[in-house]
Amino acid sequence: MDTAAVLKALSTVQEPDLKKDLVTLNMVRDVKIGDKNIEFTVVLTTPACPMKEIMRRDCEKAIHDHISEALEVIVNFTANTSSIRVDLTSVLPGVKNIIAVVSGKGGVGKSTVSANLALALAQQGAKVGLMDADIYGPSVPIMFGVRGQRPLMENIEGKDKIIPLEQHGIKLISIGLLVDEKSAVVWRGPMASSAIRQFVTDVHWGELDYLVIDMPPGTGDIHLTLVQTIPVTGAVVVTTPQEVALADAKKAIAMFGQAQIRVPIIGLVENMAWFTPAELPENKYYIFGKDGGRNLADQLDLNFLGQIPLVQSIREGGDKGAPAMLGGDAPTLEAFSAFAAETIRAIAVANAGKSES
Repeated sequence: MDTAAVLKALSTVQEPDLKKDLVTLNMVRDVKIGDKNIEFTVVLTTPACPMKEIMRRDCEKAIHDHISEALEVIVNFTANTSSIRVDLTSVLPGVKNIIAVVSGKGGVGKSTVSANLALALAQQGAKVGLMDADIYGPSVPIMFGVRGQRPLMENIEGKDKIIPLEQHGIKLISIGLLVDEKSAVVWRGPMASSAIRQFVTDVHWGELDYLVIDMPPGTGDIHLTLVQTIPVTGAVVVTTPQEVALADAKKAIAMFGQAQIRVPIIGLVENMAWFTPAELPENKYYIFGKDGGRNLADQLDLNFLGQIPLVQSIREGGDKGAPAMLGGDAPTLEAFSAFAAETIRAIAVANAGKSES
């Protein structure tokens, strides 16, 4: 038994999302062979990989089937988040993936989805930032319990930079942290766009696996500014199942497909998919319609990233500065975790496809 035999056995194990074996993908490192055990490390495409335990079981089975059932198999995991960004000297050099969370209209829960996506990624070990780019309706200060706090400035390599606040393991920046919340932000388009550029160029984000951007609703100047300033990995589209929201979601999807933008759609998530009252946890009431988001994703051949229920605890958590991923009920946690897992999976597959092209 030698390293070659171990690699040959592991070449039968397929990465579930990328559909290639671990050896071909160069994901197996540090093989150590003992008298009664084999130890090696699998390099994941993200620390938040939802397929970790499946790969562990498949690796153990491969060693037992192809070498010996008597061996103890020790599988360690590390991560090197996949990214298609190659020019790391320009804007946001330490950020591997940039996720724009968008909606065609307001009121569909885009900020709630953004906050809980960021938390789900961070809880699974990824380095995460959240940029609140909704200039006219910033929600992050309330949802993360940092109202009234102000970010500090620091001189980094000869330039004054804004240092994001950190809360629940996530780096945060929002216009709501920089202006008096009692004052309305009454800015023309160019001024709002200038503020967004500052969030990109004047904030020290550091090393991140994912930067989640909570975009303003609709389509407009800020969207154009962002996609022309930074290389967005892709957009997550948030909708509710009702026809009015779906019609506006189509417009947002069409905007990101225009020639001057060309941002890939990671997928679509359906928020407020059904209502479940706390006293009847098994009941589902489809008050905004049923499966509208799922049907739209099928119609447009997009990844369907999941369904989030309309639950009172989600709203209460956001209002108290403790979003649902910090301690919501089990169905809510499962819904957001599954949505985050599908988002990660779609990004990894897209990155792998682009690196091969």
